Amino acid sequence: MKRTVAALSAVLVAALLAACGTNPSEPTPSASPSASATAPVVPMTINIASLKGPTTMGLVKLIDDASKGTAAEDYQATVYGTPDEVIPLVVQGKLDIALIPANLAAVLYNKTKGTDAQVSVAAVNTLGVLDVVEVGDTIHSFADLKGKTIYSTGKGASPEYVLNYLLTKNGLTPGVDVTVEFKSEATEVTAALAAQPGAVGVLPQPYVTIVETKVPGARTALDLTKEWAKVNTDSQLVTGVVVIRNAFATEHPDAVAQFMKDYEASTAFTNDNPAGAAPLIVAAGIVPSPEVAVAAIPFCNIVDITGAEMKTTLGGYLAVLFGADPKSVGGSLPGDDFYYGG
Repeated sequence: MKRTVAALSAVLVAALLAACGTNPSEPTPSASPSASATAPVVPMTINIASLKGPTTMGLVKLIDDASKGTAAEDYQATVYGTPDEVIPLVVQGKLDIALIPANLAAVLYNKTKGTDAQVSVAAVNTLGVLDVVEVGDTIHSFADLKGKTIYSTGKGASPEYVLNYLLTKNGLTPGVDVTVEFKSEATEVTAALAAQPGAVGVLPQPYVTIVETKVPGARTALDLTKEWAKVNTDSQLVTGVVVIRNAFATEHPDAVAQFMKDYEASTAFTNDNPAGAAPLIVAAGIVPSPEVAVAAIPFCNIVDITGAEMKTTLGGYLAVLFGADPKSVGGSLPGDDFYYGG
């Protein structure tokens, strides 16, 4: 309504002026279609937050289009370093859309339920991207991690819960059989691996690719997506999702539908055109060079899963985390209203 008020006012004024200048005894000429005013389409401002990592790699074309003023809506996207920077903004209702770890979406759902900041998940945007990386050649199974110190990011987030789940499923007790030392960012894990021959870390793509190209002797020892499949055949390892603030979605359903369409196209662009997406991924601060981006994209499991498939994929993953630690999903599994459009 706000977008068309000015245009409607102009039409009314023009009509009044025309009426004043017309002889009442003469018929008023019909306005030609070309003379009718058209309300200008004003792009909706949509505040988006994402994280520096694979969950943003599918968003970069949309960010680039927005920066050039060619996007359908006014997308104001900010890339943050950690989830801790994003969560308060969601709770405060300052964000309309956020790309965040999957378990954190469930935590937010439980935390914001019944408030104006309540969120629902609209898409799974990244499947498993975590690997165990070793500077050496001694780790070939989870059993080989016994007695090791593992450097990892994501304390209180997906990497911690996934690693603990897989360690436990493989008969290892976190903190007893294996020491996990958490770092605030993946760059710190990378630095630890570079500084210590024989070091072991858990990293997401694209940092795995960066380490393997920069640190002599570094290699992927265990693909955690494959390791998950070995111990659980009823779910997939999920990394990230897209959440939408329900109040915004209710007030602006057309803008949300446009975003979902543009995000789908952006994700397809990254997967189908790595060479074209690579400079945009570098510009977003995710990787240091286009060459690394091109090498990493095939391993980042960038997806856009919505609807019933999203509910099955994400619901199974969250159920596993809930069984391991209810706090990992905010104390209870989300209801059906957690799934946008469900």
